[in-house]
Amino acid sequence: MIEPTERGGQEAGGRTVDYDYALPGELVAQAPAVERDASRLLVWHRRENRHEHRRFVEIPELLPSPAVLVVNDSRVIPARLRGRNPGTGGAFELLLLGEVGPNDWWAMVRPGRRAPIGRTIQLVGPGGADSPVTATVTETNDEGHRRLRFDGTNNLLADLESLGEMPLPPYITRPAGSRDPQDRRRYQTVYAGAPGSVAAPTAGLHFTEALLGRVRARGIRIAPVTLHVGAGTFAPVKAERLVDHRMHSEPYWVGAATADAINEARTAGHPVIAVGTTSLRVLESLPRDPAGRVRAGSGSTSIFLHPPARFEVVNGLITNFHLPQSTLLMLVSAFATPGELHGRELVLRLYAEAVRERYRFFSYGDAMFIQ
Repeated sequence: MIEPTERGGQEAGGRTVDYDYALPGELVAQAPAVERDASRLLVWHRRENRHEHRRFVEIPELLPSPAVLVVNDSRVIPARLRGRNPGTGGAFELLLLGEVGPNDWWAMVRPGRRAPIGRTIQLVGPGGADSPVTATVTETNDEGHRRLRFDGTNNLLADLESLGEMPLPPYITRPAGSRDPQDRRRYQTVYAGAPGSVAAPTAGLHFTEALLGRVRARGIRIAPVTLHVGAGTFAPVKAERLVDHRMHSEPYWVGAATADAINEARTAGHPVIAVGTTSLRVLESLPRDPAGRVRAGSGSTSIFLHPPARFEVVNGLITNFHLPQSTLLMLVSAFATPGELHGRELVLRLYAEAVRERYRFFSYGDAMFIQ
């Protein structure tokens, strides 16, 4: 384990290595809790400088009321595809990254060295049988991604339900070609709407319809935003210093009703609680008018929040436990002590407590509530 250092706390964000921590492999959740809301919940009370261990099913009573709870309603698409080289039979794995147009996508292709421009890949469906769909590499970029033209389908997006697999993160192990129905159901929030994410906004996975009903019954408004989570959410921070890291960009959309709810809450002095780092990134990226009111609309965000960031819109955060040295851990560290530099040390202590208490980590794991 990398112990917190003074050096990391004295720079704006510090070094990437300062956000490392030790995690036993058996604490990486490989499957969701039996029930969505059965996860554990570590609550950090910022003003009182204390934490407590609760259950996620208690979240309606832990939320302040009145308040606005902002959720990311993006739907995860079955973005992982399997294919083969028609000539040699060599296997390919494709992870869709973003749609350029109908049947025109950027993707990660493995092995990339066997996918030069002009290569045609035969897609295979469940059981390894050939599908009618092929993908041809038309372009590459500096990141090693491939632009693919899909033939044999009217609209690839519509065919993903039958062709694709849920794009589980690499730390969740499944057999190649797995189409586990539990993953189809549970690696998706109950309020998912617009399709487009290639990773789940995982803090929202803990909510059930019944739990959301209890939240509303306490006078808490639930307001959706849409941010399509990209594969960059798994990208490691390669820069030694946080100030040198450049974030990936992700598209978002915020409707007028959500903007109005947030503005009304802020005017009345009521808290705005973000469900997940994706919702928080949207809210802190929104343009504001001269009076400080957020504006509805669409855009993209590459905001990178790390100590000593301040937060203008969000007052509370529900989030999962994040990977060592990840931008999400850095965001949580900033939110734990806004405008200050010691959030890293605090969050690493809380994570060490979670390890001692045998919390489950990452996408299918337990949750935190910072208020």
